[in-house]
Amino acid sequence: MVDELARRVADGARVNAADALALYRHAPTHLLGRLADGIRARKHPDRVVTYIIDRNVNYTNICVARCNFCAFYRPVGSAEGYVLGFDEVFQKIDETIAVGGNQLLLQGGHNPDLPIAWYEDLLRAVKAKYPGFKMHALSPPEVLHISKINQIPVDVVIERLVAAGLDSIPGGGAEILVDRVRKLLNCYGKASASQWLDVMRQAHRAGLRTTATMMYGTVETDEERIEHMMRLRDLQDETGGFTAFITWSYQPDHTELGGTEATGIDYLRTLALARIVLDNFDNLQASWVTQGGKVGQLSLSYGANDMGSVMIEENVVRAAGAAYCMDEVEIVANIEDAGFTARRRNMHYEPLGAPVFRDRDLPRMLTLGTARADGDVSVPDELRGYPARSRSGKQSRVAH
Repeated sequence: MVDELARRVADGARVNAADALALYRHAPTHLLGRLADGIRARKHPDRVVTYIIDRNVNYTNICVARCNFCAFYRPVGSAEGYVLGFDEVFQKIDETIAVGGNQLLLQGGHNPDLPIAWYEDLLRAVKAKYPGFKMHALSPPEVLHISKINQIPVDVVIERLVAAGLDSIPGGGAEILVDRVRKLLNCYGKASASQWLDVMRQAHRAGLRTTATMMYGTVETDEERIEHMMRLRDLQDETGGFTAFITWSYQPDHTELGGTEATGIDYLRTLALARIVLDNFDNLQASWVTQGGKVGQLSLSYGANDMGSVMIEENVVRAAGAAYCMDEVEIVANIEDAGFTARRRNMHYEPLGAPVFRDRDLPRMLTLGTARADGDVSVPDELRGYPARSRSGKQSRVAH
């Protein structure tokens, strides 16, 4: 049965859920890799592997969602909670531009004390100061959160954010797009599977491109991983709006859920299966930030054609115990040592050129930055201009 499925996949046939399950459970790892690599080669015959220079900025860690797999969030009123000031974001953009970057990946907690006007003003301020800089920002659960606390329909939220300067939406918050799993992870309240998909549907209809993600290795079954992929494939058939798929393993340290991390072999098998199932996704990204550089490099033989971002800064995965770092030099070395050509790209996966460090001297980045220095609990001046909803938020702004 596996041999017949392998022949069909090699011939370009689309697999169904039962086919995918059989391959995942019974195909040898080397066979899954060979099939996925064949699909990658058909889609990207030039043997170019891309990456992006951008910065992963988490504008707040205050969150009411309280997902039990998250070690990053702090509850409303926590002494460790923060909101970045606009000037702090500008400084991070300056540092990103200095190393050849052109985009922020901006995501954060579901902070009830940030109305939609705060997001609009931040986006407008960035665009006024950095007109060509791109904002890949606000995952579907964040968009839903903004919709709920402001009592504005999702399509209007998207319209307003785009008008303010939003360029694209990241695929965060998908976890596993099965409501049984989402309820067990305590993330159903922030977005059901259908709600997450509908935000992406509306974003695509509004002309935005987005990414899609999957965090596996918590409480889901094999069948539910595949259901997640199938739901993404169906939406991509409908809209064609996804640029890429990124999967990573759950990081258990310091989380309420706990448990153990899936193995590197499980990661490679899951990645390869995604390349086989998601036949309408052009790009698959290697998750070196959770797997490390060498497994990230090996991903290029298991279906990935992109090494993701140099990141510059990371807070969420770091809070759960992972602290891998690769700057542009190391990412390019991993790509080239695997026999590929490395090229920079933008969010739309359009090529931008050769590595920046080969054109000019750049400082090596050996550790990822953080949102703020430890112990910095300063409150940005501009927060006084926005109404707070929580008691602690109101008290903080009065005191400030």
